[in-house]
Amino acid sequence: MESNSDLVYEGKLIHETSYSRRSDKYQEVEINGIKIDYYDPKNKVVHEIKKSDKHEEAHEWQVKYYLYVLEQNGLTGVTGLLEYPRLHKIQEVTLSDYDRETIRSSMTEIESIINNEQCPNKLPKSRCKNCSYFDFCWSHEIEL
Repeated sequence: MESNSDLVYEGKLIHETSYSRRSDKYQEVEINGIKIDYYDPKNKVVHEIKKSDKHEEAHEWQVKYYLYVLEQNGLTGVTGLLEYPRLHKIQEVTLSDYDRETIRSSMTEIESIINNEQCPNKLPKSRCKNCSYFDFCWSHEIEL
């Protein structure tokens, strides 16, 4: 769904144009279903670029999950930076024991949802309007 999203496309443009030289020294990393914008292997830092801080808590948990996945694959001591180029703002992100437990618990909940024959209830539309999956969830399928 994200490949068809104008919002995701706008984010990619910001990613590609805000730090034009960054790809020369940092790597884009794909591992276990995640895609990290830039990884600095020398300093062990994940760089995640966002267009606005509107969903800042979600952005922070996204980076924490990236740190968790890297850790699960043997890469320890990695930190993260959330970068908001339009706002000239950078936020450091670290992974605590509490975060690890929260992620494990969330993954268990996700597995439960996936394996359940019933779909979960929809969230209020106001929380969903900018999501790439909005049309999917709100397609109003016809019941047989």
